Amino acid sequence: MLAGTACAAVTAAATVPALAADGERAPSAKPAETAAARGELLSAEHVRAMPARKVREWLESDGFDAGRVRYGVDAYRLVYRTVDTRRRATTASGLLVLPRDGARGALRTVSYAHGTMSYKADAPSRADTVWARGPAVTYGAAGFAAVAPDYLGLGSGPGAHPWKDVPSETTASVDMLRAARQFAPRRGRTLERDVLVTGFSQGASAALGLARALQEGADPWFRTRAVAPISGAYDFRGAELPALLGHELDPKMSVAYATYLLTSWNRVHGGLYTAPEEVFRQPYAKDAERLFDGTTPGREMLETLPGTIGELLTPRGFDLLRHPTPSFAEALRVDGEVCTAWTPRVPVRLYEIGRDEQATTANTAHCAASLAARGVRAPVVDVADRTYGGSRHLGSNLSGTALVVRWFAGLR
Repeated sequence: MLAGTACAAVTAAATVPALAADGERAPSAKPAETAAARGELLSAEHVRAMPARKVREWLESDGFDAGRVRYGVDAYRLVYRTVDTRRRATTASGLLVLPRDGARGALRTVSYAHGTMSYKADAPSRADTVWARGPAVTYGAAGFAAVAPDYLGLGSGPGAHPWKDVPSETTASVDMLRAARQFAPRRGRTLERDVLVTGFSQGASAALGLARALQEGADPWFRTRAVAPISGAYDFRGAELPALLGHELDPKMSVAYATYLLTSWNRVHGGLYTAPEEVFRQPYAKDAERLFDGTTPGREMLETLPGTIGELLTPRGFDLLRHPTPSFAEALRVDGEVCTAWTPRVPVRLYEIGRDEQATTANTAHCAASLAARGVRAPVVDVADRTYGGSRHLGSNLSGTALVVRWFAGLR
């Protein structure tokens, strides 16, 4: 799941300077949250332009498949109004990638939700790397309007990111679609109503959350057409935490996820701990919250944390993850509702990689079973062996994106 930070820490992702930049700014913000204000576009900045030939070279330089590249692309950083975890007015950012070179008029829309990252500058709208922007550019170059929200607290968003908080990932994603729809006519485009929804790792749950919200009428214009999440941790209590605590996953990544979960959910839900040393051993307790407040680069975060979960957690920390308190258990239940509490009326495919060292494949099996119990056939697609920076989990984003763009291109 730790896509952005792990990538920054253990790989050398290719970075290419932006070829073009300009800025547009909307009128000043209104202070109060209203239904009309959510999704209001506040600013748009042109952050990259590439012809089709350059897109192919750029994607292939970091392992992304360029087989569906048909167009050059223009990429924009959008900043827009949304709401925070308590439904208070705030702002968020995201990346919009539009095709060029003859792609005109109404565009089919793909929403791509990125994987776990803890550093604001790693988000798609700010990190000019192939890893951060590759999926969105893949969809844009295939002829889609690619919408990639940063989520709350990442990119240009204020505050700390509420990690794996599906409700706020959903509102940020819905409102990013609205902002993209406002901006597209400035470039002579419109966005079709149907949205093809995908996401990787953390973004797999976010994708299902968005698909559910659009199906249930969260926006009067957009509607779900299909959903294709990749390598998600959909059942954190029933699959991910047992695998993490059972030493079945990568030890260092398990440490990072346990720390991120406890610090983030203590901010969002409260009640997990009063002081970090209650759940984290020293010397790690003193740094735990700082490492995940959005200001610490991923490499520094991983270097500061210990190598094993036993070095990280106190007995109370272990007990909390093994036997969640009622409020913690309720938050985990809500997180899992992306697979258990709705009945998709659109095609669903669940993508996974065998022997995933970060998101155990039991997550996908549990999600498919939950959907099947509601009468929904959601085929599980093995993306085949692939690694990125030595990680099969990260590699699944490369091969999964290649498969998803082909599936989406064939849907009408």
